[in-house]
Amino acid sequence: MAAPREVPERRPFGRRFLTDPARLFQHNAWDNVEWSEEQEASARSKVQENSSQLLPQDKQEEYEVNAKRYWDDFYKIHENGFFKDRHWLFTEFPELAPNRNPSQNGDSVHEFSNKEESNNEGLGSCENGHCSLETRAENQLNIVKSTPKICTEELATQKYSELSQRDGDYPGSSASYRVLEVGCGAGNTVFPILQTNNDPGLFVYCCDFSTTAVDLVQNNVEYDSSRCFAFVHDLCNDQSPFPMPDESLDVVILIFVLSAILPEKMQCIVNRLSRLLKPGGMILLRDYGRYDLAQLRFKKGQCLSDNFYVRGDGTRVYFFTQDELNDLFTTAGLEKIQNLVDRRLQVNRGKQMTMYRVWIQCKYRKPTAPQL
Repeated sequence: MAAPREVPERRPFGRRFLTDPARLFQHNAWDNVEWSEEQEASARSKVQENSSQLLPQDKQEEYEVNAKRYWDDFYKIHENGFFKDRHWLFTEFPELAPNRNPSQNGDSVHEFSNKEESNNEGLGSCENGHCSLETRAENQLNIVKSTPKICTEELATQKYSELSQRDGDYPGSSASYRVLEVGCGAGNTVFPILQTNNDPGLFVYCCDFSTTAVDLVQNNVEYDSSRCFAFVHDLCNDQSPFPMPDESLDVVILIFVLSAILPEKMQCIVNRLSRLLKPGGMILLRDYGRYDLAQLRFKKGQCLSDNFYVRGDGTRVYFFTQDELNDLFTTAGLEKIQNLVDRRLQVNRGKQMTMYRVWIQCKYRKPTAPQL
């Protein structure tokens, strides 16, 4: 029999936690936690149980038709209070940092903002089925209550039509490095990028399905229209134009957004986003993985289809495997740079709760144009 593999002290296995509660609650989080076979089987059993009863088709159609309203309501209720700034962003995605290194292959084991998280409790908080991964650091999104400056889909279409008539003139057309965040929410990725990256050639686009979310971004004191363009966009409407032409973007960011899309529409969306990338441009994704805490907490009657659920507030969420995401991106003609599962143990010392989180992080690149 082979000798048991030695486990790093700061990354213990699941059952070992439960035998030493005093040790358990000394810390807040462990990275790259490996699951035992028992844990995997238990998670699979819970998913089978909460998936055994699917919502009727008419109810599923209702959630699809009213998806925008549910997300608008979500942001009206939470504004900037639920999501926190993503301080881990530049550790995980150095492509967004001022001294970006686009050639980084992402194969090394990543550290996920341990220093910050070790000093904060309440990690992985869940509210109405929305499980956040951000720390409880001070939220810097100060919302200004002023007249909305919304760029609706209709206005975006009109502006793009007008701008495209002038030789390549569009928002950010003079920039040398263009980034688009899809599903920007209240700006928790956009504003850290703008605050941290002072590259004069940088221009950031951001869009969201929710008019309320885009309103929060545009009315933020950090919003700078000379460096950023926020607009409402429905990813599922392939007739809705983007304000930039194909092959104009260096980076597309998808953070916990693809999981909110109807699974059968995902491939079309990824195909379309890939066309926006320059040769050599990348899609950066972080999203929910199969058997994440959020999936295991769903009850019977909340399942729409395999691994796709509706929360109590009407918003929906899918839980991915690595292979599913790899198929989506490679079918769109992109090449894999990184596709990692991040299994983590988070501890709420106040509630004496252990929470197993599973996220998937991907980087896929558009092949460079062949040399003539």
